[in-house]
Amino acid sequence: MVDFTDRVAVVTGAGGGLGRRHALLLAERGAAVVVNDLGGNVDGTGGATSPADKVVDEIVTSGGAAVAEYSSVATPDGGVAIVEKALDTFGRIDVVINNAGILRDKAFHNMETDQMTAVLDVHLRGSMFVTRAAWPHMREQSYGRVIMTSSASGVLGNFGQSNYGAAKMGLLGLVNVLKLEGAKYNITVNAIAPIAVTRMTEDLLGGLGITADQFGPEQVSPAVAYLASEECELTGEVWSVGGGSVSRMFVGLTDGYFKNPLASGALTVEDVAGHLDTIRSTDEYIIASSNQDEFQKLGAKFSP
Repeated sequence: MVDFTDRVAVVTGAGGGLGRRHALLLAERGAAVVVNDLGGNVDGTGGATSPADKVVDEIVTSGGAAVAEYSSVATPDGGVAIVEKALDTFGRIDVVINNAGILRDKAFHNMETDQMTAVLDVHLRGSMFVTRAAWPHMREQSYGRVIMTSSASGVLGNFGQSNYGAAKMGLLGLVNVLKLEGAKYNITVNAIAPIAVTRMTEDLLGGLGITADQFGPEQVSPAVAYLASEECELTGEVWSVGGGSVSRMFVGLTDGYFKNPLASGALTVEDVAGHLDTIRSTDEYIIASSNQDEFQKLGAKFSP
């Protein structure tokens, strides 16, 4: 049984939707939980303490341990305050689930600068700020589990979400670096790309005929809890999760076209134009774990 007894978890944006379900499930499994939520609107404006307080009440009433925290993740000070709440209340921090998010959708040609920066601040910088505050403590105790909340809007794209998609794909770059930096210290870093009907997504998904009965947050949280557990030794993974489905998403590097510059001269524009099918073929590919794997692939091409 996956158990979180004696573990302390921070869940950002946990006043509702996915974050609430993550927090409730981890608490049910024995974790002490810092329920962080600014209590604002979907676009990030406003604020209230009641969303986080209600989730804490749910956990405590059920016999669990939890404390509310109301800082914005979008500032370095907010990230520090969230982690300090865990340390001051429960004495340690083992799990960070970066879930807080906002939406300011608009077609790219109409998007204002503040709509770009606000979304990047919460999703990308917010995840960095909270994780950065927790990172030294995880290194010192040689244990940590970090989960980022990415999105198919970043991995695959979605009309009208250039700010959101850029932030969500940026998180995968962060995952790919931190999986390497955390490996020596037993810190795993993974990401989910959830599909769930929440306050943020109900207009979008509802328009596609997707209902909460099919794609409720409770269909996502078990995968998050596994990635947050001691049993999980995977790192650098990206999982699409929703509606009872859990699938791995990955970047593949095709075998491609190779012209040895030492033997056949420099690559030309015509070489590229004439070998598009070979360049784009997915018949052979590798899933590289770092840029070193790419160099090894290229190095092998030069070997006789």
